[in-house]
Amino acid sequence: MSRPAEYTRHNIMKAAVALFAERGYDGTSVRAIVSKARVNQAAINYHFKGKEGLYTEVLKVAFEGYLRLDNFDLEKLKALPREEALRSFLRQQLHPLLAREEVSRYIRIFAWENVRPSKALRNFVTTSATPFMASATDLARRFLPPGASDQDATCAAIWLMGQCSVFVRNRDQFKQPPFNLKIDEAFVERLTDFISALALKGLAPSDDRAPLPAS
Repeated sequence: MSRPAEYTRHNIMKAAVALFAERGYDGTSVRAIVSKARVNQAAINYHFKGKEGLYTEVLKVAFEGYLRLDNFDLEKLKALPREEALRSFLRQQLHPLLAREEVSRYIRIFAWENVRPSKALRNFVTTSATPFMASATDLARRFLPPGASDQDATCAAIWLMGQCSVFVRNRDQFKQPPFNLKIDEAFVERLTDFISALALKGLAPSDDRAPLPAS
């Protein structure tokens, strides 16, 4: 790709991230992106094959931004003792609480998706996010009783991620009254320990735990 083409693509991505974070997918028009990036619509079609293709690329960059935090490595996670792996996984999930503006925008984009999920996100999760979800499920399975179903492991992984995402999605609100949380490095470490302790109790094998209903 030539340098002018790379520059144009970069400007489109930068404008798209800012606008999708501010307005969500449905609230962001191609015209607004074109205006902010100072390009013509043909450039978006050329580089991304339209708005949905551009948004899919933004989701990919946002997701990879999460994984780059703490130099997170899904393969190394498998080699760690299960308690250490759990804490490492949760720490990575909570690290965006300390993020600066770029990653904060990624957080807002995914927050919009919680309100109005897009077709692009469903397609992205099916393809690009599958290895991550498989890793989270494998981690959860290490704590479940022998013979736990795939559904049990998947639900446990979703539960684990949910304990962290509620803090990340609502970071700005939790800094304000009535919560007044002081979100810094020490807070993230304490929260990681707290959620790890709850998870260990919740995932520990128990003879009287009822399995999830079969689908």
